[in-house]
Amino acid sequence: MSATDNTTLLAQLRTVLDLTHTEVQVAETRIAQARTEAVRRELEQNAENGRIRAEAIEKAIRDLGGFPDVIGPFLGRAAAAVKALTEQAEPFDEALLGDLALEDQLLDRSRYIKALAVAAKESGVEALADRLITAHSATVTWLTTVLAEDALGGPAALRRTPMQAAAGVAVKMANLPVTWSYRGVDRAVETLRSTGPALQNLLNRGSHAGEVAGKVVSAARNAALLSAEETSRREGADDAADTLHSMRASAGVVHPSELPIEDYDELNQTDAIAAVKDLTDAGDIRVIVAYEEAHKNRPRVVSAAQTRIAAIAQEVVGIS
Repeated sequence: MSATDNTTLLAQLRTVLDLTHTEVQVAETRIAQARTEAVRRELEQNAENGRIRAEAIEKAIRDLGGFPDVIGPFLGRAAAAVKALTEQAEPFDEALLGDLALEDQLLDRSRYIKALAVAAKESGVEALADRLITAHSATVTWLTTVLAEDALGGPAALRRTPMQAAAGVAVKMANLPVTWSYRGVDRAVETLRSTGPALQNLLNRGSHAGEVAGKVVSAARNAALLSAEETSRREGADDAADTLHSMRASAGVVHPSELPIEDYDELNQTDAIAAVKDLTDAGDIRVIVAYEEAHKNRPRVVSAAQTRIAAIAQEVVGIS
């Protein structure tokens, strides 16, 4: 093995080691966003597996006569901390796309490391590269599925934070066609304004529509949202009404008669799980999960719904 090859291989291993430290920290920040206990355990295991991979990469670097970067773990934590902070001001899908970009880079570099190892006849590094390729391929598939779940309306394996939910609503509101009458918009806003001092203060501070919507949803102001929805629809602002209805459904504050499963409130856990598994529309599953989490909050029902939406999402994006 030439010195040049050794230098290239070591450089790539060090880069992958730094990225792996960041990956571990990102996985740990995602644990708090897990929708179910099963997803939480999976993320915890992912973080632990990442630490094991980091140790294996460090060993490979030493076996090649190099020295791992001792500040790598600190840089990884710092990078993940910055990422977690900045992503709060952006929609959830952008945060996930950032995770996916990190995993794609790890996957591509792992494949390059394998090629370098094969050329250098370093069987140990080649075996390590195979482990990395398998791990990062699985994570790319998982993140692609979560993005598809979110695009289909959820419930995604990961929850949006309140700030990300507000950012997402703001983007949705900003991208609505400009078909609302000024009178309709004014009446809808006035309806929201009348819901109480908290919203009044929020509006007085000049808050954006996404922040107002986020506060309304988080406070479960069903009556206010319903009234605003009815006002918007009466004024012909159907896009605004649909958005407000979606917000109500996402908050789980719909009336039982609006649920896609008949007599859902009367179902025991086993029957509720069976009914959820029969749903084929992602939006219907989202409504059921939001309602379930806002009321009985049975983990097995929520987990079954998340599994169902994952299967639909994988079918949509062509993952077998």
